[in-house]
Amino acid sequence: MSRIGNKTITIPAGVEFSVAAGNEVTVTGPKGTLTRKFSDVVSFQVNENIITVSRANDLKHTKQLHGTTRALLANMIEGVSNGFTRDLELVGIGYKAAVAEDKLTLNVGYSHPVIFTIEPGLSVTIGKPTEIKVQGIDKQRVGEFAANVRAVRKPEPYLGKGIKYKGEVIRRKEGKTAGKKK
Repeated sequence: MSRIGNKTITIPAGVEFSVAAGNEVTVTGPKGTLTRKFSDVVSFQVNENIITVSRANDLKHTKQLHGTTRALLANMIEGVSNGFTRDLELVGIGYKAAVAEDKLTLNVGYSHPVIFTIEPGLSVTIGKPTEIKVQGIDKQRVGEFAANVRAVRKPEPYLGKGIKYKGEVIRRKEGKTAGKKK
């Protein structure tokens, strides 16, 4: 029995949910529209702004799809109503970020700046030169873009320099103790 798959999803005010042929789900809200095709082994029932996801049989693969489908659908509804945000921090002397048009430029200790093209549907803003905020309605795309930016210079454990998520705790290591004898 899937615990996640059996949970119901409440449709907030201002969000429209529709299922087309072939299990293609469209969710429209104040922030935008998301469309996704789901497997035919799951079905959706709407009853007074409450969505219930059910599965066709009890095979292991179907049970796995049941919970995944429900989670993806809940994220679509959350995205079109509130949106998703990932905050990044740049830690290091001279590390800074800048946004110009649809390009994110990072100066993080390399001999050259690293340039990312901001995908349509995503919004990247810079508060301070060391803070990046990635926003969008698709949770996967927001998280993937933030992860790609973080991968440019992951935080290192000795000085903590690099690009990290806001609130992320970097496990620190002690440096060498040269010449110390016991």
